[in-house]
Amino acid sequence: MHFDTFSSALATLDVDCIAVSVHEDSDAGAGAAELDKACGGAISRLLKRGDFAGRVGETLLLAELQGVKATRVLLVGQGSRAGISRKSWRRAVASAVGAASRTQTKSLAIALTRPAAAELDDYHAGRALAEVAGHTLYRVNDLKSGKKPKAPALTSVLLGPLREKNAAAAAKGLKDGAAITIGARTLRDLANLPGNVCTPTHLAERAKSLGQHYRKLKVTVLDEPAIRKEKMGCFLSVTAGSDQPPKFIVMEYRGAAARQAPIVLVGKGVTFDTGGISLKDPGGMDEMKFDMTGAASVLGAMHVVCELGLKLNVVGLVPACENMPNGAATKPGDIVTSAAGLTVEVLNTDAEGRLILCDALHYARRFSPAAVIDIATLTGAIVVSLGAHHSGVFANNDALAHDLVKSGINADDRAWHMPQGEEYGEQLKSNFADFANVGGRDGGACTAASFLAKFASGLNWAHIDIAGSAYLGGANKGATGRPIGLLSDFLIRRAAAR
Repeated sequence: MHFDTFSSALATLDVDCIAVSVHEDSDAGAGAAELDKACGGAISRLLKRGDFAGRVGETLLLAELQGVKATRVLLVGQGSRAGISRKSWRRAVASAVGAASRTQTKSLAIALTRPAAAELDDYHAGRALAEVAGHTLYRVNDLKSGKKPKAPALTSVLLGPLREKNAAAAAKGLKDGAAITIGARTLRDLANLPGNVCTPTHLAERAKSLGQHYRKLKVTVLDEPAIRKEKMGCFLSVTAGSDQPPKFIVMEYRGAAARQAPIVLVGKGVTFDTGGISLKDPGGMDEMKFDMTGAASVLGAMHVVCELGLKLNVVGLVPACENMPNGAATKPGDIVTSAAGLTVEVLNTDAEGRLILCDALHYARRFSPAAVIDIATLTGAIVVSLGAHHSGVFANNDALAHDLVKSGINADDRAWHMPQGEEYGEQLKSNFADFANVGGRDGGACTAASFLAKFASGLNWAHIDIAGSAYLGGANKGATGRPIGLLSDFLIRRAAAR
């Protein structure tokens, strides 16, 4: 997909389709009014007849208007002119791209009414346009045996009209947004695959292929003997019941001086989670193929970093395995020893994500990181707390948590700062080990974060629980691409700050 800006008059623009705004009560936006003047009032006559109400997301395609060079003009509803927001603008862009993609349109110019610059500046408008277009045009990598539908003809999307002084910022946003779109596609493609295809070995192979494509990315994969040598007893306890060999994936991107401390991203890579001996209910268990979305987020974020060539050092760590029940599987009440030397009483084998992450957090220490951020579909409790609307951010450093929340706002990929502390850690007390892996139902997302915090002492650490935001169930089942926008914004801003 090609993205660019334009500054020329709409009527003279040489594209297949121009998308312009119509607001409620048939109120033509600036772009529609400009084209209406060029075509002798054809648009205003249509609006006066009441044929298009201008409700948010509605579209109406007009063809071959006299005086307009573009073959098509797409009227896009944007609701009340006074009520335009980032959210409604993104929805209008998605409607425009979706409608254009259902035609033979190859090039689309977006000239929709934007909210005030204080809410959506030129850079973020460009970035959002590219991200929304990529999200709208994404097609699930299904394994259906029938003939695949043809890919949309749309290959070029332009943003404007922009003054010359504003075009550079918008072009930078489009460039960054295009890279984020590539990372989001990597995430979604991996997460949408079934567990019998996207195994730990498959994840490792995808990471290796990234390393082969980008010279600044070094990829190392630890197999089970190497994992055992690292004394990752918690990680190995989760994979004990599976026939699929575990993999510990290490991705090292060097975009800055070696002395610069890296950002370490850690992604939960449970490629299928049955719950182990603490077996889950059958209903909805098929969705547990998404339990590796944290890992897919790390691969997607590394893809963005490589694509943009960020002047930053970033390390991605992925402990990848299955959680299955068999005769060798870890049992409730078993005690395992982490790589940090701390012992854990496994009261519930379905609380497995924290067990693989704690060993990965310990491994992260060898990089002397500036910050460590783990991403995981960790708890159902975060879904109860925040639904699908926000990811949960926990941290031992409020400044880091606030920075991640800010990135969520910038990227329209929102997160909420959740509490974590010793009062939640007290719920993890065990009579037989240093602590247990669960602390009861109350505050489940917070106790899970507090478990991880025990392994992040001395690190600048944050945990993002994406169990509610990473995928949708039911008829719309599939990965959402979150939190790739949040992570990308965080890394882009870190690189710029340095």
